[in-house]
Amino acid sequence: MTVNRRFLLARRPVGTPVPEDFSLVEQAVPSAPEGGFVVRNCYASLDPAQRGWMDDAPSYMPPIPLGDPVRATTVGVVAASNSPDFAVGDWVLGMNGLEDYSVNGAGGFTMKVDVAQVDSPSRFLSAMGAVGLTAYFGLIDVAKPKPGETLLVSGAAGAVGSAVGQIGKILGCRVIGIAGGAEKCRRLIEDYGFDVAIDYKNKSVEQLAAEIRAAAPNGADVVFENVGGDVFDAELLNLAKHARIVLCGLISEYNSPAKVGARNLWSILINQATLYGYLIMDYAPRFAEGGAVMAQWMAEGRLRIDDDVQVGLENAYDAFMRLFTGANTGKLVLKIADGL
Repeated sequence: MTVNRRFLLARRPVGTPVPEDFSLVEQAVPSAPEGGFVVRNCYASLDPAQRGWMDDAPSYMPPIPLGDPVRATTVGVVAASNSPDFAVGDWVLGMNGLEDYSVNGAGGFTMKVDVAQVDSPSRFLSAMGAVGLTAYFGLIDVAKPKPGETLLVSGAAGAVGSAVGQIGKILGCRVIGIAGGAEKCRRLIEDYGFDVAIDYKNKSVEQLAAEIRAAAPNGADVVFENVGGDVFDAELLNLAKHARIVLCGLISEYNSPAKVGARNLWSILINQATLYGYLIMDYAPRFAEGGAVMAQWMAEGRLRIDDDVQVGLENAYDAFMRLFTGANTGKLVLKIADGL
């Protein structure tokens, strides 16, 4: 390829992103800097967190500068190198952008990956990447569920939620999933082995709380929270004594210009529950450890991870918006190229 297509953040979205917030431009393919290298991005991860990075607001990562490509974890191939540690043809995983080619300087966080271990390089963005490992460490290391406990998962049909529920079953928990629509609830039971699936659509907080109570009359021992908003408020009304809540995401609130907090926090107090703010980046040094376990469970047929691969950098906006319409059917990945 003689040009570098780049999907840039043109302006900061207000509420739900629209196409005019982005621009797709063509620029020259960059050269490898001294001590660095250039990656030909083949697959890019599309995640709800990217919406937060588009705002000029305090977060665990700096905002994406206007005029820069939308930040994304990518897996790709080294196309040019002036680094002694990375050779042309090496497959690598790192934080880059939605663009054909990304420059990596010396001393970065990019790591080599062995694509011979997986059926598709996209697996390093799902089961073997941050998504699968978010589920693994968030449940095993943070929540520490015990056999027989009740695990309640919101956004349960999503990439992280579906993995959390399956890991919960492996650990001996009774698992209840909350998802949107009959088809997603069917998948929770038939594809991912959840014990109960609850459809949150078109229900008030009180109605949803009543359905959770019917499924978990003694309350949830562990809540893995991905959604926020009314779903979280309904869950808070169904906590067991000393429940552990892992706050992983708040996807229902990311496009809301006016942020609203949970209203039923009193339930955390009276149930002596614990609320953990959880970010996977703290576990980066242990990715190989968690990835090995995830790979073993998949090989044994105990864990199913679905990749929803959309094709073409020119389709980046439409692919990204699948996250917020409920259209994605697994870990959302954008395929940019096949590699060298």
